[in-house]
Amino acid sequence: MIANQPSVRLAHAGSLATESPLRDLEAIIRSRTPLIAVESNEEPQIVSMVRQIATRLQLKAFRWTVTEGLRAFDPCDQPQQSVFKSPEILGYIKSSAKHSLFVLLDFHPFLQDATHVRHLKDIALNYPNHYSTVVLVGYAVQVPEELRPFTAPFRLPLPTLAELRAIVIEAAADWGAENGQREVQTTNKALDLLVRNLAGLTATDARRLAVKAISDDGVITDSEMPEVMRAKYELLGRDSPLSFEYETARFSEIGGMRRLRAWLEMRKSFFVDGAQAHLDPPRGVLLLGVQGCGKSLAAKAAAGIFGVPLLRLDFGVLYNKYYGETERNLRKAFETAEIMSPCVLWMDEIEKGLAVGDGDDDGLSRRILGALLTWLSERRKPVFIVATANDITRLPPEMVRKGRFDEIFFVDLPAAENRREILSIHLSKRSLDPAQFAFDALAEATTGFSGSEIEQAIVSAMYTAHAQGRGVKQADLLAEIQQTRPLSVVMAEKVEELRVWAAGRTVACD
Repeated sequence: MIANQPSVRLAHAGSLATESPLRDLEAIIRSRTPLIAVESNEEPQIVSMVRQIATRLQLKAFRWTVTEGLRAFDPCDQPQQSVFKSPEILGYIKSSAKHSLFVLLDFHPFLQDATHVRHLKDIALNYPNHYSTVVLVGYAVQVPEELRPFTAPFRLPLPTLAELRAIVIEAAADWGAENGQREVQTTNKALDLLVRNLAGLTATDARRLAVKAISDDGVITDSEMPEVMRAKYELLGRDSPLSFEYETARFSEIGGMRRLRAWLEMRKSFFVDGAQAHLDPPRGVLLLGVQGCGKSLAAKAAAGIFGVPLLRLDFGVLYNKYYGETERNLRKAFETAEIMSPCVLWMDEIEKGLAVGDGDDDGLSRRILGALLTWLSERRKPVFIVATANDITRLPPEMVRKGRFDEIFFVDLPAAENRREILSIHLSKRSLDPAQFAFDALAEATTGFSGSEIEQAIVSAMYTAHAQGRGVKQADLLAEIQQTRPLSVVMAEKVEELRVWAAGRTVACD
């Protein structure tokens, strides 16, 4: 039982319904399409579907793999000769097949060979003579241009929320059977949260994560959800330009930014639980400010406030020298973010990825900008954007107009009160007693310092004290502060220009 919460005992709910995709695949086969390309890792489900369709339509059905060769689903239909090699299976289909279905598993590497492509084209052209359909199944099936006119794509739909719930209940029943018929215990809230977090996964992957959530103690709780989301990202993000931020800071670790905190808190329930009918869901913010003043930490804290995963888009990973690959990477990033939703998508230093003034990239920046603007306008999943920028003048006007983001916040150099708070936070994080330091004097000495510069002064003072075999003193901090030339001094003109531009155009975080 879960203390102080009503519990829910999970009972078996029966098998997962697949009638809709089964009907869709059968419709393609009935349309007399000679080749079907299926991109999926769900081999057992695809094979089972083909077997059921063959039974319904009274067709012979076979499966082929490079390791096991050709095998008939019905032993009575087993071919007389051994058919192992890839040219042999294509030759068999061309010469011996009649009214049959062939599932060729992991055949996609052979599609790079001109001879295999020609064999498949011959099979397709001769379809009226044999009425046999070839189903090509693989995790990524790149159909050659020569075969596209004869090929129908089929994508196994991802499980619905109802089907995911059935998967969790089935996993719970299996766990109970393995553990002396014990019942998995949870709450309606935790169960719904787990099901929602499994959205976007295949049935196999969803079951794997459900088992992971259940297997330790037979209890599903809210505290297990971050680990489920991390595992989910690892399944989805293998080739994604997004990175998963495992530690999302809480706003208690940030000095100041009270207005931004209140803004996010006001919108939390609408983002996490769904917008009300009369209110648009929150879309995102642009954080502009002086370097080192906490924009990145604020992005992490936004995910902490909403209680959702934080994904970071690295424009350095996004760009690829090969034509079309950058756009593909961006589409993959958007797809991953939507599958991981609800989540926060952090676009760090966005001006470096969207600067379009150079004109020497064959229009790539313009295409990336167009794709991003389209997605920002049309996305339907709860993905909250936090874009950070140091130089807004490098961003195109289309990006900063009202409506792209809900608000543009300016993260300025911390005021005296915030500097005291920042000092206290960083001293406490390093096991230094804040009561041993005079904050008014330190706050005065750090006028013009960013939060990161204050932190670095503390770190340097600790090294000095450690080298002398003693604890950190007030004089150590003051000495390091006096030796530091903050960015507001080194680049005074540029910092002042940014602050002047932001005045009246943005909302202050504090």
